[in-house]
Amino acid sequence: MDPDFGFPILSVNLLNHIGNTVRVSGWVQRVRRLGALTFVVVRDPAGLLQVAMDRTDERQDLTPESVVVIRGQVVKEPRAPGGVELRHPDIEVVSLVEDVVPINLYTPALAPHLNSLLDWRPLSLRHPSQRLIFRIQAALAQGFRESLREKDFVEVHTPKLIAAASEGGADVFPVKYFEKTAYLAQSPQLYKQMMVGVFGRVFEVGPVFRAEPHATSRHLSEYVSLDAEMGFIDNHRTVMGVLRHVLDVMLTVAAHHDGENSIEWPMVPDPIPSLHFSQALQLISKAWGEDLGKEPDLSPACERWLGEWAKARFGSDFLFVEGYPTSTRPFYTARDPEQPLYSNSFDLLFRGQEIVTGGQRLHRYPDYVAALAERGMSAQGLEGYLRAFQFGMPAHGGFAIGLERLTARLLGLSNIREASLFPRDRTRLTP
Repeated sequence: MDPDFGFPILSVNLLNHIGNTVRVSGWVQRVRRLGALTFVVVRDPAGLLQVAMDRTDERQDLTPESVVVIRGQVVKEPRAPGGVELRHPDIEVVSLVEDVVPINLYTPALAPHLNSLLDWRPLSLRHPSQRLIFRIQAALAQGFRESLREKDFVEVHTPKLIAAASEGGADVFPVKYFEKTAYLAQSPQLYKQMMVGVFGRVFEVGPVFRAEPHATSRHLSEYVSLDAEMGFIDNHRTVMGVLRHVLDVMLTVAAHHDGENSIEWPMVPDPIPSLHFSQALQLISKAWGEDLGKEPDLSPACERWLGEWAKARFGSDFLFVEGYPTSTRPFYTARDPEQPLYSNSFDLLFRGQEIVTGGQRLHRYPDYVAALAERGMSAQGLEGYLRAFQFGMPAHGGFAIGLERLTARLLGLSNIREASLFPRDRTRLTP
């Protein structure tokens, strides 16, 4: 027995127990009968293990996905998963499955349509291909935390019920809050800025909510945002440098969890190539033979073209586009002092898709008053936020990474819903 809290031995550790009698547990994945022998393939949280027994000792009630606890002798067997198998087993059925399992979890790839996989999510997530997605995703979040902690960032946890839209606009979910109306937070933006005035450098890993009426393969109504905010910066390029470091650590940590070596891991160049928004439009206009000079933002098609251009020009999967029009960025975004129509903001494209948005923020109270007035926005509900800038706030900036979007792009998934444990969109609130 594993001395660590009495947990059963995991399949990945059985090579260290050759000749010993151990206790393992998991789900019955398959039963194979070959001549006088019966082989039971069991799936545990770490992988697969094989159990061998004589037909005369076989249990007839071992159905797929039934939960079992097995005591047996570990024997070296190169033909078995992991190079070992259990023999002379004593099998206890903890939970017997009597229904027909609607998804074949033994096949190398899951065949059902995405909607079927999501309808049966508690079951489909058991497949190794699905588990790998979320092991990698967990490692990406781990790398995010590690990279910032080593730079003296403090992790914070901000409210998800707020009094006013954090990003402006109407894409918010209203919530009845006693006698008032509250909103689910679109981001922790306002609070992480306030925390710069407390800790100087902060980060958060948490859910955000967008009530955009979309039904695309790259949007969710609820997703995990990896946010960072830092004070005493020179400008948005300071933030871009920190982001480059963070991504490098994230991908390095996650690569160690790719036991199958099945992922095409990108290199994060130092520095990441950068292009001004106006230059990006000029390049695309020339390539497409049409004038895009007045476009306020980059379309998905523009992002894909720029991704291909960066790969061909620099051999890079990453490309910064900086200097987006001030009018298209949130009210708290700092202007480029030399070109006020453009902002000190950026997006990071990864393989032709935006995965990070960031930039420098306003840090003086009068600038906030002017920015709100210019956009016709009310300060109602923002009083606590604005108060922070009345009492000294350093020049600061930050970024936000969409965890599901990064995961989907990294793993080549066709739909972001595959990178969400239980996705929420316009039509799906269950399971």
